[in-house]
Amino acid sequence: MDVFEAIRTRRSIRKFRPKPIPDEKLEIIREAGRLAPSAGNRQPWRFVVVKDPERKKNLAKAADNQMFIANAGVIIVALGDPEASPRWFKQDPMIAVEHMILAATALGYGSCWIGAFNEEGVKRILKIPEGLAVIALLPIGFSDESPPPRARKPLEEIFFLEEYGH
Repeated sequence: MDVFEAIRTRRSIRKFRPKPIPDEKLEIIREAGRLAPSAGNRQPWRFVVVKDPERKKNLAKAADNQMFIANAGVIIVALGDPEASPRWFKQDPMIAVEHMILAATALGYGSCWIGAFNEEGVKRILKIPEGLAVIALLPIGFSDESPPPRARKPLEEIFFLEEYGH
């Protein structure tokens, strides 16, 4: 699948079959995140890969009880390092997350970007050091649903030439 097909077919999946992702496929997804660009190439990110069922269940509870997360084959927790990049420590990890989302889609897996969570709860569950910020949770797994595409605004409404409104 080429990148444009991955972009077109990606959906937010909230229903997973509880099945592990093969390590060789997970390695490709991780590599996609590692290769993401970052401001000044600072790479102010760290990621915790969670496979343990009990830990995934606890993360789902910490994510406002979004229990579907626990059924994903893996949850990748994206962290930002404010010391490494004070200005871009939130944005840069999200670029890496999107790279992983597209890689997962291209490999036939579903994912869903999760931004609603109790940061202190996630930190406690994963023993994350105090200086790092939890940016997002990314459950990835075998989709158990096929949601239709959602409506998108037309290009003319969101892109302008040379100045806003034109």
